[in-house]
Formats: sequence, C-alpha cells, structure tokens
Amino acid sequence: MVAESSSPPGELPFVQLFTDGACRGNPGPGGWAYILRHPQSGKERVASGGAALTTNNQMELQAVIEGLSALKSRSEVEVITDSTYVAKGCAEWLPGWKRNGWRRRDGNHWRPIKNQELWQQLDALLHRHRVRFRHIRGHAGHPENERCDELAVAAALRYAVPADGE
Repeated sequence: MVAESSSPPGELPFVQLFTDGACRGNPGPGGWAYILRHPQSGKERVASGGAALTTNNQMELQAVIEGLSALKSRSEVEVITDSTYVAKGCAEWLPGWKRNGWRRRDGNHWRPIKNQELWQQLDALLHRHRVRFRHIRGHAGHPENERCDELAVAAALRYAVPADGE
C-alpha cells in the first residue's frame, strides 16, 4: 500500500490524497475518485467508484473517505481538494456539529446536518490519521485534480441510465 514506508521511528509516513467528486444532475448518478501518492517513493494508488442516485457533496465526501480508508497504517495526509464543502467542513464546521449533536442552527431552530453518516465516517478517519486540507480551485489546470475529475465523471457515467433509444 502507498502509505507503508520506512520512516524514522516516531515519524508518520507522509502521503498526498487528491480527491474529487462529480454528479450528473444533483441529485443524480455520481462518481468519486482519488489519487493517493507517497512522494518519497513515488508510488501511487488510483481508485474511483460511484452511485446511481447521489449528490455532488456526497461524492466529494466519499472520495476523501475512500482515500483515507485505503491507508493501511496511521499516516500524515495532505488532502488536496477543490471542494470548499469538504475543506471548510473538516477544518471549521465539524467541531461545532459534533458539539451540537450533529446539528446546525437554522434561524431559531436546530436542523440535522446534511450527509451526517458520511461526516461521521470521515470524522473517525480524521482521528486515525494526522490530516490537513489544502483547497485548490477546480478546473484550473491542476494535473491531479483534472485526473480525479475525469475519473469521477467516468464513474458517474457508468451509473447513468441511458435515454430511450441509446
């Protein structure tokens, strides 16, 4: 696995996780993809998948969940994503959601957060690894982001129902 490497005692192996999600309609058929790279060895692992009925945000979350789940040992991970939802959610919103019972304030009312099960899965993985997020602009020529986008769109298309006559 990519994350396994010989590193000095007490030091975690460092990996980069590039992720993206895509949806054909929102909701609609969707796809996720990741590239997991161990810069020291140059090894990479690429994976993608999808669902028949999902949202773009769910696929963005799923990409990070799948990438972190692929790590076989505790690692230092830099997640590179074009999703503000994922990056801000993990860096800013998650502690408050947990403190408030996975709810957010909406005016004078408390509402359950969207995608709670995915956020809880991601939260558990964030505690397993040492993770930091780097937000990048999507569709701006970043090679790994473009590759993840291509893979996520292809995965979404595998779940799309063809129109009559196709």
